Amino acid sequence: MIALDAQQAAARAWFESLRDRICAAFEAIEEEAGSTARFTYTPWDRADPAGAPGGGGVRGVMKGRVFEKVGVNVSTVGGTLEGEFGRSIHGAAEDPRFFATGISLVAHMRNPHVPAVHMNTRFLVTTKRWFGGGADLNPPLPIEVDTNEFHARLKQACDAHDGDYYPRFRKWADEYFFIPHRGVHRGVGGIFYDHLEGDFEAGFAFTRDVGQAFLDIYPRIVRRRMDESFTEADVAQQLAWRGRYAEFNLVYDRGTLFGLKTGGNIDAILMSLPPIASWD
Repeated sequence: MIALDAQQAAARAWFESLRDRICAAFEAIEEEAGSTARFTYTPWDRADPAGAPGGGGVRGVMKGRVFEKVGVNVSTVGGTLEGEFGRSIHGAAEDPRFFATGISLVAHMRNPHVPAVHMNTRFLVTTKRWFGGGADLNPPLPIEVDTNEFHARLKQACDAHDGDYYPRFRKWADEYFFIPHRGVHRGVGGIFYDHLEGDFEAGFAFTRDVGQAFLDIYPRIVRRRMDESFTEADVAQQLAWRGRYAEFNLVYDRGTLFGLKTGGNIDAILMSLPPIASWD
């Protein structure tokens, strides 16, 4: 175990409670579809490069009738950051010690009309303390009403804190979730924010609202689309799109890199990859 101060403990407790509510909501959808699928939880421990206890987490995965593969991970880790990568982390160039706690979620759906989704929020401590995260929708077959409602709910969460947040964080998501070698965006966007520091309570309140916004809107979209009929062509489009998703996560995603560079659990880090994908 690693020792936590009051802010670190509060953030960890929130991420774990959000995990529990999201997983319960997803299991309820499976039950409505006549499925008995449930999350399987696998705890893991991490050792710091020096061999000291470095925290750990729990990987939750469910494979069901609606959710072909959904992973919801929580982790709380700490120790020291190594080398050039460590120096690239906000506030770590002066001191390599770090702490990170957060939740990360990726859902890949059986029905191509149900959009895949990604959400993560986190609290990091180096010589600075900040929140980061966001959520973005990734439909193989974009449907305008779903995209608009997803963005509207995120905008509502942002506007409750700062009128500048939504346009700024939406633009950041558009720039971040882009595949340069393909010249395409990974999905239809959402919000992405990082280095939200200064006032812990303000950053924490916003981060909680982002998590609540996701929990409010995504199950609603799933229920709307999960029983729609689809064709072989729709599935082919879904599998090709998943290939693009995998490319982004393996080549460009900063969270994947952070997990690998800090000795995280490999299965938890790569749970974002789809179960089946295709490349022409």
